[in-house]
Amino acid sequence: MKKYLFIAAIAFPVMVFAQRNSQWRGDGRDGIYNETSLLKAWPANGPQMLWQYEGLGDGYTSAAIANGKLYITGLDGDKLILYVFDMTGKMLTKKEVGKEWTTNYIGPRGTVCVNDGKLYINNSLGTLVCLDEATLNEVWTKNLLTDFDGRNIMWGMTESPLIVGEKLFITPGGVRNNMVALNKNTGALIWSSLGEGATSSYCSPQYISNQSIPMMVTSTMRHVVAFNVDTGEKLWSHLQLPQNPARNIHSNTPLYSDGMIFTSTGYRGGSMLLRLKDGGKAVEQVWKNDVDNQIGGMIKVGDYVFTTGHHNRGFFCIDWKTGAIKYKADGFAPSAIVYADGMLYVYSENGEMNLIKPNPEKFELVSSFKVTLGTNQHWAHPVIHQGVMYLRHGDALMAYKIN
Repeated sequence: MKKYLFIAAIAFPVMVFAQRNSQWRGDGRDGIYNETSLLKAWPANGPQMLWQYEGLGDGYTSAAIANGKLYITGLDGDKLILYVFDMTGKMLTKKEVGKEWTTNYIGPRGTVCVNDGKLYINNSLGTLVCLDEATLNEVWTKNLLTDFDGRNIMWGMTESPLIVGEKLFITPGGVRNNMVALNKNTGALIWSSLGEGATSSYCSPQYISNQSIPMMVTSTMRHVVAFNVDTGEKLWSHLQLPQNPARNIHSNTPLYSDGMIFTSTGYRGGSMLLRLKDGGKAVEQVWKNDVDNQIGGMIKVGDYVFTTGHHNRGFFCIDWKTGAIKYKADGFAPSAIVYADGMLYVYSENGEMNLIKPNPEKFELVSSFKVTLGTNQHWAHPVIHQGVMYLRHGDALMAYKIN
């Protein structure tokens, strides 16, 4: 049964929202949320739940928050449903947006992108839809499989679109149209690139602007690949860390900092650091290790990376420069990890929400609580916005006060 709960004691102030955008894993796609004055520890049973909604249906997408509204997708039968909430948890409306994945681990994967008054939703069947943010009317739609000879993959397309300026980047994974740039307002093709001619690999791309050539970096079936954002020219490609050939799952958005690109991949693939050369026109491998994050992302704080392993289970602190493992907290389940105000928010697939201090010298678990609402896998990434942490667990969406 669908329901939402309001905490009567909480007063929600009236706020004026400036026009803003929202995308996968924060403004920099690096999992870092620029929040302040957040709690540095939680009560034993967790922070106060402001509201919850049950009835989203299956899915793994995170919340997208912009302009006083929260957008998230779910599943009803074989239909992709867009839900729109206000910031008190009241569902304002919902809209059917075509069909969605019902083959295995059913439900939507790609998080809604909000950009300059439009919503962009890429479903697991290869349909990319642009909606007007105010009316939810369809502006344009593209089918990546039929319009660009794309190819779907074992667990369904999972890409959250990347928008830079007027261009939207997406990976049909075709032999000819491997990566494309579309006009975000009309859906018209701006450029198409051969790339490596390989299928997509569940990866949402990263934008790098401070090299001589602005580039978009992503992972396809066997390579990390960089494209010139203006022309689509493939700048370089580098072999991904090997996995079981039947998998070829490279889900994590590449993490960029100071001319370096960090990637991590599950199924015993491991992690590696690449160094950009010649203004970004070439790349070389600096190091690799065995830390194999599958889908949860990784966070760089100072000269260290914090992440969790998949087969190599545990919570890891890695030296960014050398790849040396500073420490491992054994038994820590694979997790989705984000960062805000000096703390790591680590949502484990065993249903524990953890608050961890990013200490490079020792593991410091500060607080933890169990997420009991919702259904199926705990795989959606947390989102932090204006002192509230939003968690999605399958059918349920929860908002916790963390300031």
